[in-house]
Amino acid sequence: MWKPPVFAVVATLALTACAFAGDVGLGLIAGEPTGVSVKVWSGSRTAFDGAVGWSLDESGWIYAHADYLWHRYDIEIDFPGALPFYVGVGGRVLFRESERSRVGIRVPIGLDYLTADRRFDFFLEIAPVVDLVPETEFSVSGGIGARFYF
Repeated sequence: MWKPPVFAVVATLALTACAFAGDVGLGLIAGEPTGVSVKVWSGSRTAFDGAVGWSLDESGWIYAHADYLWHRYDIEIDFPGALPFYVGVGGRVLFRESERSRVGIRVPIGLDYLTADRRFDFFLEIAPVVDLVPETEFSVSGGIGARFYF
């Protein structure tokens, strides 16, 4: 019985994030997937993010994604912090022991509220997905979450 090493994947994502120069955020995401979220800023307008968790749309799936994001700070807010809009491109993998895994491309679109001290962020995103393996199939993922920055 094969089971994906979820904690090994999370640890690998976290260690990879720490290898980059930039702010590293670790938190939770709820939705599709529900699990652990990591974000690494590579500048003031670009970041890498990823998540590992469980897929809610099909019971038993382990879900992982990684994206490169571009942020725009066009939205003005009346309270401390920033609310950038972001768009990105990345990949998604769904693992399941009794069925064939899926691999696809995702395009996340979202909002990310950054607190004034940049120690926390709260995000909301939706991501169209085109699975390419084992067959071409369209779906949508998305979630809401929060991260703490080290």
